[in-house]
Amino acid sequence: SQRGKSDELKFKGFYPKIEIFDKDGNLKHSFSIENDITNEGRNLILEVFFKDGTQIASSSWFGGLISSSGYSALSASDTMSSHSGWTEFTGYTQSTRVAWGPGSPSSQSITNASPMTFDINANGTLKGIFITSNSTKSGTTGKLWATGLFSADVPVVNGDQMKVTYTVSD
Repeated sequence: SQRGKSDELKFKGFYPKIEIFDKDGNLKHSFSIENDITNEGRNLILEVFFKDGTQIASSSWFGGLISSSGYSALSASDTMSSHSGWTEFTGYTQSTRVAWGPGSPSSQSITNASPMTFDINANGTLKGIFITSNSTKSGTTGKLWATGLFSADVPVVNGDQMKVTYTVSD
């Protein structure tokens, strides 16, 4: 028998909760966004599940921030070594990109138990966020799983704190 559309497997990423607080702990912005899984991310799933590819440990996924400075576009073909339409915003105190820390899968989704927290230490404007397997700020290796744009540019200043929850589901 032929299967229906309900049997399709289509991974998607979603940031159900992004919050930015000022230095006094007051909420400045709160929003949610969807993201696009890159071609590299989709190929990684196929490689690991069906072609003996190397699994990336759950402790090896990290969030990074996309700067609005020099931004022109995201592309499904973006990788960590080649993403000419955007640059990374590194103006936060953490010495590396922030660990995602996914919990256990449930109801065909997986999310971080506690938010990724970015302690902003430079003024700037954020365009979006990405998930990668490389913790090095401005690093150009590792796998780029997904990228997502905010609905509008988000200004941040030294002292702000950004908390991000990320979910992958089918």
